[in-house]
Amino acid sequence: RLNLNFLLTRLRNSSFVKNVFIVMSGTALAQVIGFFLTPVISRLFTPADFGVFGSFSAVAGIIAACITLEYSQAIMLPKEKSDAFDLFFICCLSTIIVTLLCALPCFIAPAYLIELMKAPGAWVLVLLVWSLLISGFNIALQSWCVRTKAFKQTSASQVIRSVSSNGMQIVFGFIKAGAAGLIVSSILADLFASINLLRVFLADFKASKHKTSWRRMKQLAKEYRDFPIYSASGNIINALSMGLPVLLLTNYYGIAIAGAFAFADRILSAPMGLILSALRQVLFQKAAETDHYGGSLLSLFIKVTIGLFALAVIPALILIIWAPLIFSFIFGHKWLVAGEFASSLIIWLAFLFCNLPSVLFARILRLQRRLFIYDVILLAVRVLVLVGGGIYITASQTVFLYSIVGAIMNLIFIVIVGLVLMKKEGARAWKT
Repeated sequence: RLNLNFLLTRLRNSSFVKNVFIVMSGTALAQVIGFFLTPVISRLFTPADFGVFGSFSAVAGIIAACITLEYSQAIMLPKEKSDAFDLFFICCLSTIIVTLLCALPCFIAPAYLIELMKAPGAWVLVLLVWSLLISGFNIALQSWCVRTKAFKQTSASQVIRSVSSNGMQIVFGFIKAGAAGLIVSSILADLFASINLLRVFLADFKASKHKTSWRRMKQLAKEYRDFPIYSASGNIINALSMGLPVLLLTNYYGIAIAGAFAFADRILSAPMGLILSALRQVLFQKAAETDHYGGSLLSLFIKVTIGLFALAVIPALILIIWAPLIFSFIFGHKWLVAGEFASSLIIWLAFLFCNLPSVLFARILRLQRRLFIYDVILLAVRVLVLVGGGIYITASQTVFLYSIVGAIMNLIFIVIVGLVLMKKEGARAWKT
C-alpha cells in the first residue's frame, strides 16, 4: 500500500510523465476525431482510391525518409543552442536540395512514376514535390520543438493535422474527388500543422539573436555525418520496407487489394500514434538529457520497453481474433478484406510498437551502422516474402508472412540494443 502510494506520487511529480501526457492529450484528441470520422470517410472512398493514396504515400514516404538527411535527429544532441540553430538550418537546406533533386525525375520520366503509383494523371507528380517540401520543414520544426520542450505546441499540431485532414477528406469525398482528395487533404494538413510549429521556432530565433555561420554549419555537418551516412540511409531502407507492400501488392494482386492493405495499416497505426508520437518526442529528449548527465539509459530503456509490451498485449489479441468482424461492422462490408489483413498486421505492429525505445536509444548510442545493417537485412527478407508470396500464394497468406517476419526482426533488434546498453553501463560501473 505504502509502495503504491509512493509510486503514484512519483508519477504525478515526474516531468517526463507530465510531458508524455501533454503530447498524448493532443494526440488522443486527434485520434478520437479521426476514429469517429473514419467510418464516414470509408464510405466516401473506394479501396481503389486508398490504393492510389497508399502508393503515393509509399513513394513520398521513401523520399521523405532522407529529406533532412536525418540532421533533424541531431538537433537534440548539442549542448549549445547556437549549434542546434545551425543544425536546423542544415535540415532546411537539405530539404530544399533533396526536393529539387526529386523534382528532376518528375520532369524527365513522368510516365514511369505515374505507372508506379497507378495514378490517374500527372497532377500527382506536382503534389509529390509539394508533399516532400512541406514534410521536410515539418520534420525539422518538430525536432526543434522537442529540443525546446514545446510539447503543448506539438500536441496542438496533432489536433490541427487531424481536424484539417479528416475534415477536408469528408468534403472531398462528398464532391467525389477520389484519390486526389485524399492526397491533397494530407498535404494541407501537414502544412497547417507546420505553421503552428513555426511560431515556436521564430520566437526562439528572435529571442536568441543567433547569427548563422556557414563555417560552423559545415563543421556540424561533418561532426554529425554519421546521421546522413547511416541513419538517413537506414531510414530510406526502412521506408522501402514499409512502402513496398502497397507497391508490390498492387503489382501482384491489383489496386483494390493494395487499398485494403493501406486502409488496414492506416486504421491500426492510428491508435499506435496516440502513444508513440507523444512518447517519441518526450523519450528522445529525456534520453538525450539523461545521457548528457551520465544517468542510466538501461533502466529507462527497460521500463519503457516492458511498459509498451504490457500495453500492446490485450489489444493485439482482440484484433487477431475479431479484426475482420470489427472492420466489416464499423467501416462497411467492402472493407472485410482489410479486416483480414489487420488480423495479421497487428502481430508485426505490436512488436513495432515496442521497438520505439530501441530505435531512439540506438541513435543516442550512435549505433547508426548497426541500425543500417539491420534495416538492409529486414528489407531483403521482406522483398523475398512479398515477391515469393506474390508469385506462389494468396494475398492474405503473403500479408501474414510479411507480418511474422516483421515481428521477429523487431524482437531481435530490441535484444541487440538491450545487450549494448548492458555492456556499456557494465563497463561504466566497473570503472567507477
